[in-house]
Amino acid sequence: MLFSYQDLEESIVMKLSLTKIVNGCRLGQIQNLGKTGDLAMDIPGCLLYTKTGSAPHLTHQTLHNVHGVPAMAQITLASLAEHHEVLAEYKEGVGKFIGMPESLLYCSLHDPVSPCPAGYVTNKSVSVWGVGGRVEMTAAKFMAIQEALQPDWFQCLSDGEAACEEVTSLKRTRKSVDRSLLFLDSCLRLQEKSEVLQKSLIIGVIEGGDVLEERLRSARETAKRPVGGFLLDGFHGNPATLETRLHLLSSVTAELPDNKPRLISGVSRPDEVLECIERGVDLFESFFPYQVTERGCALTFSFDYEPNPEETLLQQNGIQVDIKYVDQTKKIETSNCDQEMTSFEINLKEKKYQEDFNPLVRGCSCYCCKNHTRAYIHHLLVTNELLAGVLLMMHNFEHYFGFFQSIREALGRDKLGQLKELICRQAP
Repeated sequence: MLFSYQDLEESIVMKLSLTKIVNGCRLGQIQNLGKTGDLAMDIPGCLLYTKTGSAPHLTHQTLHNVHGVPAMAQITLASLAEHHEVLAEYKEGVGKFIGMPESLLYCSLHDPVSPCPAGYVTNKSVSVWGVGGRVEMTAAKFMAIQEALQPDWFQCLSDGEAACEEVTSLKRTRKSVDRSLLFLDSCLRLQEKSEVLQKSLIIGVIEGGDVLEERLRSARETAKRPVGGFLLDGFHGNPATLETRLHLLSSVTAELPDNKPRLISGVSRPDEVLECIERGVDLFESFFPYQVTERGCALTFSFDYEPNPEETLLQQNGIQVDIKYVDQTKKIETSNCDQEMTSFEINLKEKKYQEDFNPLVRGCSCYCCKNHTRAYIHHLLVTNELLAGVLLMMHNFEHYFGFFQSIREALGRDKLGQLKELICRQAP
């Protein structure tokens, strides 16, 4: 090691308490969170996806009507870096500035919905893209911005471009790991000197592309540093390499200490979430409900792995609508989020919902399903009413957060296999 981390290690008071580990799946709670150390977060879990610190389409008051909102919200450096001078002058942190002083905040480098152009990482800097264009980050500038933001956790600078390239040389992959470790050491040194960031935790980033040797080196070296947790970067992407990446994921998590949380970036779809949980991942981003909302769609997949007999009979008799509504090859054109539709959702722009007076999901307790019908949401979408995004976002968030609650319950009851089987039946 280049310098002593002892004092920094002693300042980390967060505690990960695991109640059960079954076949790699970790059930527990992260405790002593927040500046006062009185908050907690259950795992497996997800972060609240935000745009510039606000849940998309929702006001803070509206968000309070969504059940199961995660304790920690994800903010992105890309969206806030341009405003750091204002926040530095404000001096009380971004949480209070955006009206979320009670929320835990995790600051990631990039928005998972908006990939950054490649080719802008050097030995001394990493670039992020905001509304005004590219912002180049040296370690010193990055840590100065974190001082202005004052998040509870923040992702360290890293070179994640090797994992995004279709064909990457071993030399380039090694360089990504070396750079990421150098960035981490630089940021840790600067954190030691910062009074403002003494209660913030740096999340070390595991890089290495698809090269097992480099992934393991990145994991082992990062684990030697006093990081608050680990971000598993570059495990999303081409479905053709899914099995390879899942194998890499298992190998990497086996090298990480049990007492620190593992986050993963770019993975949010329900079936992929379960695959990663089986390989020891604790926390996920929740951008999938946002993507579904931008398509004018509603999440309708079932995560009730033990339905009661009455509901099963209704479904068999055709009274409850089948879960699989969509043509998986269909693509939905939207202004902001042109992504392939999945079999976990229904497209409410379709004409067949014009006279469908059922809720989005039968039995759903969200505000939208309790007060409105599919026909009404269809009307809002075809007339381009902003309320469509609000109601869909409320439903999609609550449905997704309920899915994670179901995961934790299934793990506690040794029923995760049943839940995974149900989700896989509905997967694309």
